[in-house]
Amino acid sequence: MIQHIQHTDNSLSEVHGSIDTTLKKKGLRRVFSFLGPAYLISVGYMDPGNWATDLAGGSKYGYTLIWVLLMSNLMALLLQGLSARLGIVRGRDLAQANREAYPKYVNFVLYLLAEVAIAACDLAEVLGMAIGIQLLTGLPLIWGVSITVLDTFLLLYLQKLGMRKMEAFIITLVALIAIAFLIQVMLAKPNAAEIVKGFIPGFPDKEALYIAIGIIGATVMPHNLYLHSALVQSRKIDKSDKGILQALKFNRIDTGIALNIAFLVNAGILILAATVFFKSGNVQVAEIKEAHRLLPGFLGNTAPILFAVALIAAGQSSTVTGTLAGQIIMEGYLSLRINPWLRRLVTRLIAIIPALIVILIYGENEVDALLVMSQVVLSLQLGFAIIPLIHFVSDKKTMGKFAINNVTKVASWLIAMMLVYLNLKMLLNEIIPSFASYAISIQILITVLGLIFGGLLIYITIFPWLRQKQVAKSIKMHNAPALLNNLAPPQYKKIAIALDFSENDSKILSAALGQGNANTEYFLIHIVESASANLHGQQSDDYETKKDSEQMKHYLAQLSAKGISARGELGYKNRVKEIARLTNENNADMLVIGAHGHTGIKDIIYGQTVNAVRHELKIAVLVINV
Repeated sequence: MIQHIQHTDNSLSEVHGSIDTTLKKKGLRRVFSFLGPAYLISVGYMDPGNWATDLAGGSKYGYTLIWVLLMSNLMALLLQGLSARLGIVRGRDLAQANREAYPKYVNFVLYLLAEVAIAACDLAEVLGMAIGIQLLTGLPLIWGVSITVLDTFLLLYLQKLGMRKMEAFIITLVALIAIAFLIQVMLAKPNAAEIVKGFIPGFPDKEALYIAIGIIGATVMPHNLYLHSALVQSRKIDKSDKGILQALKFNRIDTGIALNIAFLVNAGILILAATVFFKSGNVQVAEIKEAHRLLPGFLGNTAPILFAVALIAAGQSSTVTGTLAGQIIMEGYLSLRINPWLRRLVTRLIAIIPALIVILIYGENEVDALLVMSQVVLSLQLGFAIIPLIHFVSDKKTMGKFAINNVTKVASWLIAMMLVYLNLKMLLNEIIPSFASYAISIQILITVLGLIFGGLLIYITIFPWLRQKQVAKSIKMHNAPALLNNLAPPQYKKIAIALDFSENDSKILSAALGQGNANTEYFLIHIVESASANLHGQQSDDYETKKDSEQMKHYLAQLSAKGISARGELGYKNRVKEIARLTNENNADMLVIGAHGHTGIKDIIYGQTVNAVRHELKIAVLVINV
């Protein structure tokens, strides 16, 4: 059995709530209730950052490097399977699991690295979409980059529609990308026998090895490991051993289908480049715009349109999932929630600003170099995500019988070592020499940073083995349950009380009790604000929802023990509207609510509640400054 650790509170579970898979469904309907999360993952494996390496490999070496794509896909299948296993069995995303396992200062650095990876990923998506818009419309690249800020609002709209509709949107974009390349490959008419030979491992020369490293580095993305461990929690499953086994089985199917589609898309790009460019002697085509320019001469005017549309779809789908990953990382590591639109806008601006600077100073010709740099930054973050993940799914204390077996463990560590080695090799051979012309102070700074991050990588690798015993720590979303002592005597008929499950609750409850009397009934309200609850409302079954429910019961039990009549209910999604709705529906004649004193910029970041709630109600509202 799994060793369950008691948690006094919770860090938000994930961008997804619960699609109920426990309902009695048979056949394909039951399978389909599990399918979906991996498609959101798959777009990270076919984002614009992958295109350059696939084009370079196909144009330079024909079909020779298809086997590298297959190997990358097999590694991705294993790693994403580990990520899904962590989410299903432990109910944790990777950020939350890290927060439980490592010291605060280590987690803070891991958080910063994860944010850098998100920014690098978003940069690739911004550039990819901008190039696609330019290729399709002729709009200058700088305007295309600026336009991409508008997709901030697309994600917010999709989140309001719900998880299933978001998955449908992403699957539609994936299908669009796949169909576009299928048509282009059919127009190119590749030689099937030569394609098959490409699955035989081998490197024609040293440059082929470098391109292979680029393909592998651009395939497995660190943010996808955070994302997958969270997305699988969007499914409400039977928590028995049988139910967990079933969930693992169907998620393997989901991951297998989705990542193989991504493999076929990447293979399609490489095959297209091999058939059209390599065979015609255009062996230096490694830039997206160059490939687009040459396509009409070989495949007609339809191919470049399909190419541009697929590029825009790849960028748009990746930007949605990248934003979700950013939310998971921030909430998992820091327990920090900010308004979703602000989170998205900040992430997007971090990506847009360097792109605009490069275009303004160096021109559009340097954009492909920026795209490659984003992939290098992403690949360097990979070890910091993979190594902790392997530790977590290997731990029998927390995973129980669902810990990975020795064969999987060995394969996972071999993949981790290979990826770290390949990334270090690329760093030493290709990146470090470019800094040789810089001032000595810059070189020293880079060396020191390299040693620090190298030491951190070693630390997170050996730390779990060095600990003598597992310390059951909480990933507190709230502080420890407050003891409700010295409560003032009651007044009023029915008083609603909005609580945030923190040390402030005793003060708010005391004030509420001071307004009542012996016959007053108290109605406790708490709004669940995890991404899952925002998407699925009452259907949410994530970690935060469960812990908030336990906290509510804990409070009600304490009040009951004191002879106080009280009921409680959780609200979901919109904080203001839910507090007002629950207060009105329960016919309360007073609401007691705490005010944190946010003003100015904090109101923008965290949102306003008290004033908005006050305007929604026609009863007395007692505001307690906490």
